[in-house]
Amino acid sequence: MSYRPITDRSRVRRGRPRAQYDEAAVHGVLDAGDICHVAYCIEQQPYLLPTAYARSGDRVFLHGAVANRMLGQLAKGIEAVVTVTLVDGYVLARSQFHHSMNYRCAVLFGRAIPVTDPVEKHRALRAIVEHMVPGRAAHSRPPNEKELRITQVLEFEIDEASVKVRQGDPRDDAEDLELFHWAGVIPTHRGAHDAVPSADLSRAIKTPEHIKRASTG
Repeated sequence: MSYRPITDRSRVRRGRPRAQYDEAAVHGVLDAGDICHVAYCIEQQPYLLPTAYARSGDRVFLHGAVANRMLGQLAKGIEAVVTVTLVDGYVLARSQFHHSMNYRCAVLFGRAIPVTDPVEKHRALRAIVEHMVPGRAAHSRPPNEKELRITQVLEFEIDEASVKVRQGDPRDDAEDLELFHWAGVIPTHRGAHDAVPSADLSRAIKTPEHIKRASTG
């Protein structure tokens, strides 16, 4: 199933064969990403900020302090753009001109609405924690009433979306193929390194399995 309609704002113009508009492609990038970037305007001044997120169906949950300027503006229902980009490899060609990256990038267009129901806020915040480290929510305290009150949660509804993907080897010009330069791809390895326990953590608390899984990427 594709996101519809595909309009001028969401249609990929350059590198059209790399474009994808189906839900599976969009959801795949969102589920694999770590942070998103949110673009919006205030009185014709553009802003772009990174933030944690989580996807639930065709919604993206965002959160922050109630005094957060970006969330305050988005809560008014202004149009915004959310992007998530994954770099899968450095593409090294024989010519500097053809150096590139293998990547997956999702661009979402839509508006956000505040999540005010306490049960739904808990659910959204739990989803954000789970997106960061699967299994973590069961091993941490949920927000209390005060924390819930000072935290704003938004639900970004995806109206349109596109994904652009670049994969494979460098694409050198035919006349450069005989040049004595190495060409290929250096994969980028996403994932966490060994977990470092907090300095004030009791030695009696052993590293749980969900942390070990996250640490090995």
